[in-house]
Amino acid sequence: MSKHILIVDDSKTIRNLLAFVVKSEGFKVTTAEDGLDGLEKLYTMEQVDLIVSDVNMPRMDGFTFIKTLREQDAYKDVPVIVLSTEGKEKDIATGMNMGANLYMVKPAEPAKMIRNIKMLIG
Repeated sequence: MSKHILIVDDSKTIRNLLAFVVKSEGFKVTTAEDGLDGLEKLYTMEQVDLIVSDVNMPRMDGFTFIKTLREQDAYKDVPVIVLSTEGKEKDIATGMNMGANLYMVKPAEPAKMIRNIKMLIG
């Protein structure tokens, strides 16, 4: 069974680009437009192996989304990559403190994203 990745980003362009890149590597992809949508999608997915999340999103931002995930046993160990335009040290520290496994600053090279995904879930 192929690994399933959830991509959470309010930019349709970024979601579509990431989904294309990740699918081209053989991964299954589900997309969501913000943290709340991400949680709703997550609860209906039978499996999630990794999550890529933006930070600045309407309704529920990425930090709150990750914090909410980490508070639930079912998702506390799912690898999370933050992909954000916010690259300041304090933003990275916040992301890592909330439970992200990796923090990448946009624009991220597709090859680097794939390497990081494969590093985290094989």
